[in-house]
Amino acid sequence: MNLIRAEAERLAARRFVQLMVLLLLLAFVLTAGTTLAGSHTPTSGELAAAQQQAADDRRALEQQHARCLARDRGAESADQRYSYLPRECSEVDPALMDRLPVTADYLSGVFTFTRQAEGLLYFLIAFLVMFGFLVGASYIGADLNSGGVVNLLLWRPRRLMVLGAKLGTLLGAVLVLSVLASVAYLVTFWVIAHVAGYPGPTGSAFWTSLAQLWGRGVGLVLLATAVGFALASIGRHTAAALGSVMAYLVVWELGGRIVLQILEVTRPDQLMLSSHVAAWLTKRIRLYDNSICLDDVFGYCDGSYLLTWQPALGVLLLLTTGLTVAAFALFRRRDLV
Repeated sequence: MNLIRAEAERLAARRFVQLMVLLLLLAFVLTAGTTLAGSHTPTSGELAAAQQQAADDRRALEQQHARCLARDRGAESADQRYSYLPRECSEVDPALMDRLPVTADYLSGVFTFTRQAEGLLYFLIAFLVMFGFLVGASYIGADLNSGGVVNLLLWRPRRLMVLGAKLGTLLGAVLVLSVLASVAYLVTFWVIAHVAGYPGPTGSAFWTSLAQLWGRGVGLVLLATAVGFALASIGRHTAAALGSVMAYLVVWELGGRIVLQILEVTRPDQLMLSSHVAAWLTKRIRLYDNSICLDDVFGYCDGSYLLTWQPALGVLLLLTTGLTVAAFALFRRRDLV
């Protein structure tokens, strides 16, 4: 406990950590202020018009689905034969759609919590991922480069325990900060929606979906923190972690993608880490591969495929675990002087 308390105090005292927290607060204030300035409370007339438009669009979807079913039965009227209908009626079935038109979709210049909370949460997750990676890399990188770890080992000469305490303290601190920041963030925008906006329909389905997104986001933040910590530990410097990420983005995400397209490799996007990050956050993403349709000249070819969160999580966990194990193995054997 003394070691963990000491590491927590060292982490909180770091100027870089304090600077990143200030940047988080600044981004929070700017986002909330911009939202508040660009929104207004909708009038009764605006609400009535938006409700009517949403009802009309839902009715149009139901009618289109009914026409599609009539076409499959061969009972469509002559004036409906040339109107567009999808091949599969399930594509326009209102009961199978992720969401139907709602009042908030037709309110202009009004901040709607249920409509924009997901995008705001993505913004917060992106900042926390950057925060966790940079703080994790600088926390161990600066200690290794300055000799702080050597001094600590004179007090506790057990390398794996010291490195584990550092990583555990770091992950715990980032988790606490993520929870507090998320609560303050969402509560603030919930208040803005009531004061100068429109809350929207907030049923159990909405809160469940938002909570799941938040949980996946916090998990990604912790994984990014561990990756930053591991890369800096392996390279013995903060710059090693930053350089590794930049090299990966330039060499593989950009250069590798171009080479794979030239070679006409099937499904190149599923080889990119960014695709797995997106699939984990959104549960699934639809990717497109034109090479699938090169030999299909006459028929219709979709060329799309799904990447779901299960394999994406497996890739992210495998990467994080591999780097962390490598960091501990090298730390155990290397000369720190």
